[in-house]
Amino acid sequence: MSERSVSKSREQKRWYNVLAPEQFDRQELGETLAEEPQQVVGRTITTTLDQLTGDSNANNTKLTFKITDVGSDSAYTEFIKYELTRDYLRSLVRRGASKVEASITVLTTDDYRVRVQPVALTTKKADRSQEKAIRRVMIDKVHAAAEERTFEAFVDAIVDGNLSSAIYGDAKEIYPLRRVEVQKLTLEARPSEVAAEEETAVDVDADEVAVDADE
Repeated sequence: MSERSVSKSREQKRWYNVLAPEQFDRQELGETLAEEPQQVVGRTITTTLDQLTGDSNANNTKLTFKITDVGSDSAYTEFIKYELTRDYLRSLVRRGASKVEASITVLTTDDYRVRVQPVALTTKKADRSQEKAIRRVMIDKVHAAAEERTFEAFVDAIVDGNLSSAIYGDAKEIYPLRRVEVQKLTLEARPSEVAAEEETAVDVDADEVAVDADE
């Protein structure tokens, strides 16, 4: 492609300001370039929490947003992932201590399906039964938090550290802990997608019943 063609193609494109959801005060996340508005929808953008809050201590937390709508020169997003940086997670690990992890899928009160991955770091090496008990606390606390919160409130509980604190408070009674973090949260399905899956499951069950009746 000639330089003139490249220049002309770029002139036909326009910049869109990418904005965070209202939950994050519609702050500007960056810009993206496209010829048509529909080309922007579906793109993702990742930033760090400190860029949104101004708290330099939050630079180890990454937030990912997905563009869902475009209006004029702005692109609007939804939150889809929270994740701690690998360097920060590595810095938490100590030789001779236990690292207890869990992966938990829950449904919020407004029917968002979310996968949550908490991690607990002990002061010294815990035995297997203690690790199992700590993991059970993680599972119970994550389920309890989701059962009483909307998706937005659930995300807030993780971003603000409230869920980690709740896990820490109970799990430290099992074995001394140095740290509890939620290392990742991922949006797996929105309410419409969850409803569609449930309808499909009902249809499959109905078909199976019909087959059994014919037999």
